[in-house]
Amino acid sequence: MFREVLKDKRTDSGVASAVRGGLIINTISFVIITGISGAGKTEAMKAFEDLGYFCVDNLPPVLLPKFAELCAQSEGRVNRIALVVDIRGGGFFDSLFSSLNLLEEEGYSYEILYLEAEDEVIIRRFKESRRRHPLAGEGRIADAIQEERSRLEKLKGKASMIIDTSDLTVRQLREKIIGRFSQVNEGQKMIITIVSFGFSHGVPLDADLVFDVRFLPNPYYVDSLRELDGNYQEVADYVLKWPVTTRFLAKLYDFIDFLIPQYISEGKLQLVIAIGCTGGRHRSVTIANQLREFIKAKGYKALVEHRDIS
Repeated sequence: MFREVLKDKRTDSGVASAVRGGLIINTISFVIITGISGAGKTEAMKAFEDLGYFCVDNLPPVLLPKFAELCAQSEGRVNRIALVVDIRGGGFFDSLFSSLNLLEEEGYSYEILYLEAEDEVIIRRFKESRRRHPLAGEGRIADAIQEERSRLEKLKGKASMIIDTSDLTVRQLREKIIGRFSQVNEGQKMIITIVSFGFSHGVPLDADLVFDVRFLPNPYYVDSLRELDGNYQEVADYVLKWPVTTRFLAKLYDFIDFLIPQYISEGKLQLVIAIGCTGGRHRSVTIANQLREFIKAKGYKALVEHRDIS
């Protein structure tokens, strides 16, 4: 749970605060995302972005109190912040605990999310990505991992949530984070994930609903659009300009609008909607993005994952 640190003094002018039992607390809350390099902190931050958090990657810990002060001056516009803080900060990382103490003194609440994974998994991920471990230098990755674990041991002890990502997919990690940190109504706790994919790469095994959009005009056959994907406005405009797309989306929206409350009433906790085209780069991406915006406009929490876009 978030620690609510109370302080028995007035806050500075412009700082967002609330009064509880005669004491003053700051209403801004921070999630400190940290843990072993290669354990999934980048994907975790994306999940927080989907939840509407203001996210900052690799903020030097020494700047944390000043950053909190700036957020407090936003008059409530920035009140949920997720920060990735890890050993990439080098010598600055050692100031994290003193910075957290200052946050507590100023009445800010914070929670630490710690990500870890087994050594062999971390090593494999670094080799697959061809990235160098921040502490490896000219040495071995295994030695760097052990050094990192040692430096993070005390911080791990302060974590309120620890996730081992060794056997988790990106989607499963996001679902864990959203289930823990989302602020939704009781009737809207279902996690909705929209996956774009290419039939040539196989249908997602965990899909609850699968929609085939291979009947839509294909941007692949337009020379200027072939190398782009459905996240580009030019591709989206091409896919969406056809009457058949307009009719399909109207029917899709109506169907999904009917289904979601039915699933919720039955107690379903997660729904995976898969949108497929031939390669998973153009039409399915565009339609998945459109469906996500529709679902969000209805007041539900929705994630989008473009499985085969690359």
